[in-house]
Amino acid sequence: MRYLIFLFLSINLFASTLHLATSANPSRLNPILATDSSSSEITGFLFNGLLKYDKDLSTIIGDLAEKFYFEDEKTLVFKLHKNIKWHDGKKFSAKDVLFTYNVLISPKISSPYSANFRFVQGVEIVDEFTLKVRYKEPYFKALETWMMGILPEHILKEEPNLMNSKFNTNPIGTGAYKLEQLEYSKNIILVAFDDYFEGRAKIDKISFHVIADPMTRFLMLKSGALDVGNIEPMQYERQLNDDFFKKFNIYENISQSYTYLGFNLRLEKFKNPKVREALSLAINRQELVDILFFNHAKVCSGPFLPGTKAFNEDVKAPLQNIKRAKELLKEAGYDEKNPFTFEIATSNSSELRPYAAQILQHQLKKAGVVVTLRVMEWQAFLNMVVFPRKFDSVLLGWGLSPTPDPYMFWHSDSDKQGGFNLVGYHNPKINKMIEESQNMIDSEKLNASWREMFKIITDENPYLFLYIPNSITTVNRDIKNIESAPMGIWHNYIKWEK
Repeated sequence: MRYLIFLFLSINLFASTLHLATSANPSRLNPILATDSSSSEITGFLFNGLLKYDKDLSTIIGDLAEKFYFEDEKTLVFKLHKNIKWHDGKKFSAKDVLFTYNVLISPKISSPYSANFRFVQGVEIVDEFTLKVRYKEPYFKALETWMMGILPEHILKEEPNLMNSKFNTNPIGTGAYKLEQLEYSKNIILVAFDDYFEGRAKIDKISFHVIADPMTRFLMLKSGALDVGNIEPMQYERQLNDDFFKKFNIYENISQSYTYLGFNLRLEKFKNPKVREALSLAINRQELVDILFFNHAKVCSGPFLPGTKAFNEDVKAPLQNIKRAKELLKEAGYDEKNPFTFEIATSNSSELRPYAAQILQHQLKKAGVVVTLRVMEWQAFLNMVVFPRKFDSVLLGWGLSPTPDPYMFWHSDSDKQGGFNLVGYHNPKINKMIEESQNMIDSEKLNASWREMFKIITDENPYLFLYIPNSITTVNRDIKNIESAPMGIWHNYIKWEK
């Protein structure tokens, strides 16, 4: 008995825990319903897709799929690993993939990922570990579509309402970690899955501390209570001392994301293109970058990121022109006696966005525009503003894939519940271009189409594209085997040691 007690204490004494922070409670720990950043981050440890990008973001490689190939340009074959288990010990198989596909195309589900499967004609199980996916026509994102997490058929096949299922707070995945504890507004604990098919993660637990206040997160990081954390440029440049840098390594890369001010185009006040152009000319994007980022960001000029084939380098971000902004507003019927007025809504989950909103408010005032601000807690912001589309404008950001998909953000069909066309952008020409681009095999033709879309969308100002921040990540020096890459540092997290 003494030996058993000693063994138990030894195991707990030497168990390693990675301490992280998340800014909000996850809404659903379900990979096909995880649309907020907290849910997406945590489900990434719990679930796998069939495929994933390599660390250099240059090649698509297998994840749950051991092999994959195109039998012809409309038939994709997956050969699955045979040694994969769900967290409850059940064997993963082709049935789970077919089940996930059927869930995603079901009208009972509201998921932004469903749109990715609109070109799939059907999914056929060849044997326990082999599937064939047949497409109606060639699709340029056929592989990337299968990066979303796969669901367990044996648990959910009888589930009448997945949107409100208990599974969303008690998930069972195939990932390197499984959920051990979910305490809302406090702590979320993941524990290493012993039977993970790529080998057990070397760090035993991941503890997510739910901390809404950015300053509290920063102070916890400085004190060493967190092992990994993102820091803002002002903190990096002005609020950290030598002792911090002795304890933490810094990894900085340009992020795969941008921040924007999106207008609710369903409202009459934003339907006039002169108004939107005036607002674009009234702001100073470089000033935003200079004040907020200390050279750790760049101005965003449009909907696709630099470094991708869709980026149009000929389109430049507008320079501030207060005189022309006032002229356009006057042509639209606004002046000092009748100023253009609108509200910017954003969340305090990012320390910088409320400051960005204040700077925009100050800049727009120079053109006679009256701006009010509404800063909210993240979940309230999503549920009361973003999802019901109850806003004048939203200050938000998008994280983008290396292969852009304009359909998700800019096609009229994505202006629906669960869709990412939050601002209600409708342009028949863009719709047609997106539809035609979906089955383009010629990469040069596809890239040229994307670049043309870039210019059309930017010229119409549905968003004011603002900035592309660098990602500055700090990692406790006690954590070993960190390997920075274009994907970031997380690509090999199962090899980390503490």
